[in-house]
Amino acid sequence: MTDAPRPPLPPFTRETAIEKVRLAEDGWNSRDPERVALAYTVDSRWRNRAEFATGRDEIVAFLTRKWDRELEYRLIKELWAFDGNRIAVRFAYEWRDDSGNWFRSYGNENWEFDDDGLMRRRYACINDLPIQESERTFHWPLGRRPDDHPGLSDLDL
Repeated sequence: MTDAPRPPLPPFTRETAIEKVRLAEDGWNSRDPERVALAYTVDSRWRNRAEFATGRDEIVAFLTRKWDRELEYRLIKELWAFDGNRIAVRFAYEWRDDSGNWFRSYGNENWEFDDDGLMRRRYACINDLPIQESERTFHWPLGRRPDDHPGLSDLDL
């Protein structure tokens, strides 16, 4: 794993903050823990629900567990606010467990970046809503959300 810069770099404009959010969404939709971890500093600190992770190795372990449990994971992120080297997003993702139960998870994240555009802090608050399979709205093939797929505001989520 390298520490290569990850543009766009702070300080963020509205356009670069939106780009950074979409790049993060694309990475998470890959469901590749090693790839996703490269967007974070080697000593990145996370709070995800009630779980804490520090550093890329713990991030990879966390994401591996997550995507082993959250099957058919599809995520949409949306910029909420930004200032300097910080971005706030809201998101929703749909997934099912190994018993076929579907969920839509809603949340907010606060991000802080270093000068190279690597995320050094990530704080996430998430709530899970059980849904019926017929209530799903994220139907694209696994992987990157297509550019023409509606975002959260368009879906009124």
